[in-house]
Order: sequence, then C-alpha cells, then structure tokens
Amino acid sequence: MSSGPSASTASRLHMDYEAKVFPHTGGYGRYNRVVVVFSWFPNFAVMLNLYCDVFYTLIPESYHCKPDPELLPASFLLSNFSGQGYLNLTIPRVEGSRLSHCELFKYPHNSSDLSERAPRERVACTRGWEYITSAGLTSNFVTEWNLVCDDYWKIPMQHICFMTGWILGYVVLGTLCDWLGRRRGFLLSLSLSSLLGVAVCLSSSVVIFLLLRLAQGAMLAGVFVSSYIARLELCDPPHRLMVAMVSGFFAVFAELLLPGVAALCRDWPVLQAVATLPLLLLLSYWCCSSVFPESPRWLLATAQIPQVKRSLQEFSKRNAVCLQDELFPGETLLSEVESVYGDDCRPRYYSVLVLRQTRVIWKNCLILSFTLFIGTGIQYCFTRNLHRYSTNFYFSYFLRVTTGALACIFICLSVNHFGRRGMLLLSAIVTGLSSLLLLALTQYLQGGLVLVLSVVGLLFSQALAMLSAFFASEVMPTVVRGGCLGLVLASGCVGMAASSLMELQNNGGYFLHHVIFASFAVLSVLCIMLLPESKRKPLPDSVKEGESQRRPPLFLSQPGRDNLPLLRTRTPVPEYNPDNYSRLVSATRKMLTKDTLPYRIAVPTHSPLLSDSDTQELECGTKTVVLS
Repeated sequence: MSSGPSASTASRLHMDYEAKVFPHTGGYGRYNRVVVVFSWFPNFAVMLNLYCDVFYTLIPESYHCKPDPELLPASFLLSNFSGQGYLNLTIPRVEGSRLSHCELFKYPHNSSDLSERAPRERVACTRGWEYITSAGLTSNFVTEWNLVCDDYWKIPMQHICFMTGWILGYVVLGTLCDWLGRRRGFLLSLSLSSLLGVAVCLSSSVVIFLLLRLAQGAMLAGVFVSSYIARLELCDPPHRLMVAMVSGFFAVFAELLLPGVAALCRDWPVLQAVATLPLLLLLSYWCCSSVFPESPRWLLATAQIPQVKRSLQEFSKRNAVCLQDELFPGETLLSEVESVYGDDCRPRYYSVLVLRQTRVIWKNCLILSFTLFIGTGIQYCFTRNLHRYSTNFYFSYFLRVTTGALACIFICLSVNHFGRRGMLLLSAIVTGLSSLLLLALTQYLQGGLVLVLSVVGLLFSQALAMLSAFFASEVMPTVVRGGCLGLVLASGCVGMAASSLMELQNNGGYFLHHVIFASFAVLSVLCIMLLPESKRKPLPDSVKEGESQRRPPLFLSQPGRDNLPLLRTRTPVPEYNPDNYSRLVSATRKMLTKDTLPYRIAVPTHSPLLSDSDTQELECGTKTVVLS
C-alpha cells in the first residue's frame, strides 16, 4: 500500500465527488448510458455459462444397465423373447414397476429355468448403462462418464467444485479490482475465462473437467463482480437501482434462452462452445476502451490524479458538456485537487484487510453476507417441494426463472419508494414465514397451498438475494468495494453449494437443512435493523465515509433526519439572551473570559525587582486586556 494524502484530506475530496466532480462530466449523460448498456452484456455471458451447469449435471429421467448375455444361461436364445421381455429377464424391477438402475440378474450357467422362481442372483452393471433423455442434452457430464450408481457422488461434487471456484474468484478477483482497477480486472478475468471455456470443451476425463470448471468459475466471478461495480459507479443515485435490475433481466433472458440452445446443441461440448462464444465476443472490449472505461470515481478515490484528469475530460467530451475549443469546466476543480494532493502524490490502494480496523463497514458486510447466504441456500428447500407436483424438468426450471423475473420486477417497483432496508426486511420476513409454515404444516396443508407457499418463498428468497448484493454495493466504500462485494457474493455461493452437500448425502440431512435455514431467516430480521439506508444517497468513497453510515430509526419523526437520540434532550440555552438582562451580563462575562478570542494580550503586573512572595501574589492577580 503506497503512501498518499491524509485521511481527512482524502475524505473531503471524496465527499465532493457527487456534488462537484460528477456534474462537470455531464452527470448520467449519454456516454454514461452507452457504457452502462455495454456493461449489461457481460452479465448475459456470465449467467449463460453459470446455468449451463444445470444441463451438464442433469441426470436422465430413465436409465438402466445394459443387458449382459454372459450372465444368462448357455441355452438362452434371444430370438425367443421380445425387447421388453428381454429386459424383464435380465434387469430386476424395484418399487413394483421401475427397472433397477444399478443391478442385473445373473443365472447359473447350466440353468434352463428362466421363470421368476429360477435361482438367480443380483450383480452390479457390467457393460455400462443405457440412458433415455427427455429433456436437455442427449449427452452430458453424467452420460459421458457414467456418473450413476456408485459414481453418483461425483455429480454434486462437480457442483461444489464449480461453486468453490466462484467463491475464490469473488474474494481474490474482487480485491484485485480494488488494486488494478475495474477495467483491468474485467479484461483479465474475461481473457482467462474465455481460454478456460475453450479448454473445458476438450476435457477428456472427470478430474480434468472438475479442475477446469473450478478455474473457469473463478474467472467468471471476476467478470461478474468487476462489471457490476463499474456499472454502479457510473450512475447517479436515482438511476442506480434500475441499472442494476436491468442486468438482472439479462440474467433471466439467459436462463430462458438456455433450454432452447441446449436442445439445438444436443451434446455438452457443443453447448460449452456456444456458451463460450459470447465471452470471446466480449474480448473486443480490450481493443475498444471507450465501451468499458476505467471508473473515474475509483481513480479519484485512490488518488490517481493524472488518470483522473484524462478520464474526466473524456467523459465530459463524450457527454457533450463542452466543446474542444472551450475551457474545460472542471479544470478549476482538478487544479484544486492537484494543490491538495501535491505534485509528488502517489496512489493509495486498500484491501479487504482494512475491515479489521473498521466497525460499521465490517458490520454491514457481515449482515449482508448473512442475508445473501440465506437467500441462496433456502431456495433448495422451496424447489424440492416442486417435484411433488411434477417430475418434469422444465416445470421446476421455468417456474424458478419466472419467480426470478417477478423478483426483479418487485424490486424495481418497491425499493426506490420504500427504501432498501425496508424491502430487505420484508423479503426476509416473508421468506422466513413461508419456510416455517412449510416446515410445520406440510402434512396438514392441501397440495395447492404447499405449492403456493413454495412459490412465494422462492420469489422472496430470490428478491432477498438480489437486494442483498445490490445493497452491499451501495454501502461499501469505493476503495474496497470490490473486495467487500466479493466477500458478500462468496457467501451466496456457499449457500448455493449447501444444496449440493444435501445431494451428496442423498438428502439425508434435508430436514436439518430446512430447520437451520428457516431459523437463520428469522434471525436475519433482527440483523437487518442494524443496516443503514442508502436510498437517494451518494456512494461512499473513503473508508471514513463508509464508517460514517449509521442506521436510521424505524420510524422517522422528521423527514431527512438519519439519526435520533435514544433519550429526548433539551435544546441548549444560547449564551446571549436579549430578553433577560442578567443572562446578558453573564454571557458577556463568559465571552470576555474565553481563551479562544482572536486577540489577547497578557500584561504582567510585577517587575523583576519584587520579592518572591510579592511575585506569587501578583501572579494570581494577573489581568488580561482584550482588544476589540
């Protein structure tokens, strides 16, 4: 961390960004809008690669062992049996009608009895499996390497590895965005994610596939967090919410488009290549810096004065604030910045380790990480109930996508009006109540009510997750926004990986999983009350500004007042009161005896020739003459 200006000087400059610097560049002008539009496309590409994992790990609806003629008697003639009869002869049935997934019948070699009463034993599959797919891809991660039966555990393990990559990417590359900048962090993550996406298509084994998906998940997380922050820092307070939510609609569009793309691709390497193609197209941002420029807010917050001047001049020129032959309107402000920082000013960078020295920022980061963890982890409890009504893959898939779109619409219509904290609190309450009702009354409720509660819980849990991420990006200071937002988003990936842990144990701990997340949802209601309100407020830039954010009271008695004392205090009486002569005299006497007056002359009343006792007596009676 290099040296820079003092904390007080830096905080004063950061406080003036919204009022002084941003208007001189045209505010949220035409160029800012164009850059924001180009920042939405990476969100589409990232989400397309993220949700491909659903189709890669989709287990076929029906599969069974391939019949092995060597397990049948030597006298067996295939021509005497139909196709279904042959399956009934070689594959056991479980639950009355379904063919066993993992077992075959083995008959004695010299046996001639092929009836159900014939002596035979059950053995594991010897020649692989036959799959019948009715949704998604014809070949995927499961069918490519036969990850069923004893190897089933590798499917949730793949998802855990993928989420682990996202967690590492959010933490490491989020901090890297605070050191290198939003643009450099974005281009670095984008280049590596494109390269790894191509490498995944060429995977030849399960281990290589897992490692490559872990690395690609980390790079995709870097693309997401860098574009999310850069988009937000180019907006003024009234437009921040809509800009963030439109990026959410791009994610919804990617989810809606993916089933059709998977049906056309049929094979998982082709789908991986198609999902990587948008990332390769985004590499054009490397050549055209104007569509994804560096954030001027971050440049100023880190005291990069020459880069700040060039960036602000570029923004003002493209926003048509001034002509080329006119004086740049922000030149006076930039001269003031140079005079404050000095000619030998060096950039000052921060990392998430600075949170150890903070109290408010750390508290906000911890609470929002907790709510995002709940919002992503509890969704598994709701989606699992949907399988009772339909085993069709597309039913639960499109229902989840629809609730995600409705959650975006709900946030757009309510959050700017009622505030971030209020809507986050409402989402947590509804999520917790839906979960508790399902947990306690599922066996007593009708099927339709269970479905309604599951859909409502899924809707508000997605709103809780989206709003937690957006809220975190608004209350974290610019100098550590990447690292702090990365920590919050990483906790959301931990919640997503929790569902895979349940599948790894064949849902053995589902009830405990549901109880824990329902309890956490109730507990989060109390934690949310400690958060500040960021509606219509500028983004904090320095650590000091982030620490100055305080929670507002639940009920504001005066609009615009952010903090109220716990006890009512009396207004202090002014020193000067013209209605009371006695107070006027006392106030005047206090004013004359103050030590903070601009002119004060102390006149000694003794000479060096006096005795020590006289000197001490005269020192106690020293007079002060005040010149007006």
